[in-house]
Amino acid sequence: QAGGAMGGDDKAGVTARARLDALAKPVGSLGRLERLGAQLCQAQGACPPNAQARVVIFAGDHGVTSEGVSPFPATLTMAMVRTILEGRATVSCLARAAGADLELVNVGVAQAIPATWVAAEGSHAIALVDAAVSAGTQNLKTGPAMTAAQASQAIAAGRETTRRAAAAGVGVIAMGELGIGNTTPSSALVARLLEEEPAHVVGPGTGLDAEGVSRKAAVVQQALARGGSVASDALACLADLGGFEHAAMVGLMLEARERRIAVLVDGFIASAAALVAVRIDPAVRHQLVFATRSAEPGHHRVVQATAPGAEPLLDWGLRLGEASGAALALPLLTAAARLFTEVATLEEVLALAQASAP
Repeated sequence: QAGGAMGGDDKAGVTARARLDALAKPVGSLGRLERLGAQLCQAQGACPPNAQARVVIFAGDHGVTSEGVSPFPATLTMAMVRTILEGRATVSCLARAAGADLELVNVGVAQAIPATWVAAEGSHAIALVDAAVSAGTQNLKTGPAMTAAQASQAIAAGRETTRRAAAAGVGVIAMGELGIGNTTPSSALVARLLEEEPAHVVGPGTGLDAEGVSRKAAVVQQALARGGSVASDALACLADLGGFEHAAMVGLMLEARERRIAVLVDGFIASAAALVAVRIDPAVRHQLVFATRSAEPGHHRVVQATAPGAEPLLDWGLRLGEASGAALALPLLTAAARLFTEVATLEEVLALAQASAP
């Protein structure tokens, strides 16, 4: 499969495949690009699909960073928020390259974000939305990361993000996150929901050494041992072990299913949120395209549990996060969508050949 689960609107898929087969090329000769185009049509319930894109990043901090689960200080979240808003971060660059606007949604950064950090209007389309639930989550090693009410508030913020995109005519959301230490709650969520040992899903994140990975796995093991949630209740797992970014991404995807917007899922952290969303509403998987294969050891398990048979579009060793992989993959979706409107049919080409025959 191109990058996600086939399914969704079968009528749109049939129409898409018929159009692709009729183009001036051997049937199926564009391989995964054709399958990606059909998948977009099925996700949106329309052919041709809408390729107008927006990159969305949810930002938040995590109490568990006090346990030494990241090689970087928690204050780096705030510094990266500023760099993104000023247009100088990797994702800012990649969003511009893809011709997409960018929205950063604060759902739980530990410090207030000055609106003056957003680059001057007109230089590039970057927006800041303040939907902060709290100044970071609690330490999931010792207790629930958030309350049920906080999780619901973050989910609602994600839903509202999708509604803003829909109102702007967006058909594809490239979804990612920002938050120092957030591979730890991601690993905890995955370990709980898939009932895996932490050692099987915990990885180096942004660059931990072997000792650091062992320390992180021990923190995840202690969080699971608290028994604050069970695998059969995805919402409870989200509140117990997740981050505000995870909850917001879950809300974004749930609303995207209702609005028939395709979601380009970034790496391991975004995929962990996708697993939660699909556990809540299995039909969400039809909206999802996985952008990149993560180096985190649990990523393949997450993708297959979320959308069996799906293959991420890119396998380039990406491990940055902040929606960078999703933004980088956006031109592939644009190309797949434009096949439907810009490529001649074989019938048209044969007619030209006949008309020009002596």
